[in-house]
Amino acid sequence: MTTAAVPATDEFTVPSETLDATPGSAFMRPIEAITAVLLIAIIGMLLTGVVSRYFFNQPIVWVDEASSIAFLWLAMFGTAIAVDRSEHLRLTLFLSRMGERRRDFVETFGVVLMAAFLIVLLPHAYEYAVGEMDITSSALNIPVGYRVSAIAVGMVLMLGLLVVRLFRMSRLVDVLASAAIVVAIWAALWFLSPTLKGLGDANILIFLVGGAAICLALGVPIAFCFGVATLLFLSFTTTMPLVVMVSRIDEGMSSLILLSVPVFVLLGCILDATGMGKAIVDFLASLLGHVKAGMSYVLLGSLFLVSGISGSKVSDMATVAPALFPEMKRRGHKPSEMIALLATGAAMADTVPPSIVLIVLGSVAGVSIAALFTSGFAIAMVLLIALAILARFKARHESMEGIKRASLKTIVKIALLALPALVLPFIIRSAVASGAATATEVSTIAVLYAFVIGMVLYGGISPRRIYGMLVETAAMSGAILLILGTAAAMAWALTQTGFAFHLRDALSDLPGGWFTFMLLSIALFMLLGCVLEGLPAIVLLAPIMFPIARAMGINDIHYSMVIVTAMNIGLMAPPIGVGFYIACKVGNVSPDEAMGAIWPYIGALILGLFAIAAVPWFSLAFL
Repeated sequence: MTTAAVPATDEFTVPSETLDATPGSAFMRPIEAITAVLLIAIIGMLLTGVVSRYFFNQPIVWVDEASSIAFLWLAMFGTAIAVDRSEHLRLTLFLSRMGERRRDFVETFGVVLMAAFLIVLLPHAYEYAVGEMDITSSALNIPVGYRVSAIAVGMVLMLGLLVVRLFRMSRLVDVLASAAIVVAIWAALWFLSPTLKGLGDANILIFLVGGAAICLALGVPIAFCFGVATLLFLSFTTTMPLVVMVSRIDEGMSSLILLSVPVFVLLGCILDATGMGKAIVDFLASLLGHVKAGMSYVLLGSLFLVSGISGSKVSDMATVAPALFPEMKRRGHKPSEMIALLATGAAMADTVPPSIVLIVLGSVAGVSIAALFTSGFAIAMVLLIALAILARFKARHESMEGIKRASLKTIVKIALLALPALVLPFIIRSAVASGAATATEVSTIAVLYAFVIGMVLYGGISPRRIYGMLVETAAMSGAILLILGTAAAMAWALTQTGFAFHLRDALSDLPGGWFTFMLLSIALFMLLGCVLEGLPAIVLLAPIMFPIARAMGINDIHYSMVIVTAMNIGLMAPPIGVGFYIACKVGNVSPDEAMGAIWPYIGALILGLFAIAAVPWFSLAFL
């Protein structure tokens, strides 16, 4: 079984069952408080910039720069908080099948490996920060080193937390044996380094593929899998200084577009805390609850609309499942079928704006986020129809005894309560698609809107809950952004080998032209979606695959929709797909029970995906 904290590319937060998380340990309390202040400061600066530019026609030139500084510090402190809470995404499929003694040792070895990675890279992070001190920022006129020092400080915090974990939770003999194995591996690779340098592209399979896969199987968090594999590749097969790796991690984490990631994560927390999502569910239930398969339609429609507010699969599922599952059970729906519909519905809705996956894709592939948001609505509708048809067939024997249509008065009353929540996804989409505001600007406006509306109409949020949401947002964002940083470093290392050109030449000569390439892309991204989740797969492959797609005449938006949909299907596909297990956890259903029921729904999504791939009109009609 896979249990992990998943960031949210898509953005999940479920504590690991195989590590004893220590959320809010005393050592981290000051850091948590600082991250809460940093997040508030980022939102405040971005809102100030929007108001000044749009209402007073006076752009504040230093806002982006100051936000970028705060953002990197927030991200690195967030990574440390995620280590403290064991909320970094990892694969535990193989660990769960080991005996207790062996699993304990492998867990210890994984922590030692993470600590070794930080120990090796930390001096180069310090070197990078010192080197950047000679560069002055253009707006604030301060050394850039103050910003990038966050990387070294974050590494120190993570290293300290890992050392504490080893001495608190592991046997000393396991720690010493693990350290000896790591040292022996490093010495062996150093000895073999001259031979390895002569192997050429074979090192890609040995280190970037094999090394990352071994780390993944050992339960090492994905961000560190990428980091360790890239570190070994650069250290023993190239003469590249490791300070370059730190700079690539910085580049992967620091894009201004990614500023919207923590803000949309916070928006999902506000949605959950205020009950705005439940108001949407109640409204759809009043409209459709009386028809055959009505609650299935409500579940799918709720995921579609709620996803347009939160941008988080876990928030979507956690909002919808508790509100609908009791009534669905009463009508005769099997728990396994409900989980299957919940998981695949969340995959369907992932292209509905605001989608963190689309924001990251736009950033790394140079594709218009406004166009991605517009197309994402249409693509989600295609998949929604495919799932709705299957849901109607599955519900042909549903018990409708005692079900009555809601009165018009009741519908109007519920609609008025849900209206402020219902309009939010359309505000987000229209503002970005029209070019009136960027995704980052819209995210801050949406947070302010949701917070005010939630406080006024939906019962408010206690100060303690607000603080908890800020810290949780930092942890989730840090976990997401560290994956993006180390994946960016790996992607850069991969491109330096010339592999991208070799792959382009091989794929360009395939029979069948662009559609064969599309089918191969679907298979590749579905596989990576199973193993890695969407965001790292995008960062790794988008710089390689998009130029090939363009050379074959495939539109960027069309290709984006195909690969994002493929990754989402892979994410929900057992026995490896992490999203499937999280859906089971949210719905409190055994994965073994749900595994057999999900395949028809996966099949419906795949049919929808083939239609999207074969007919570009679905992706491009509304642009």
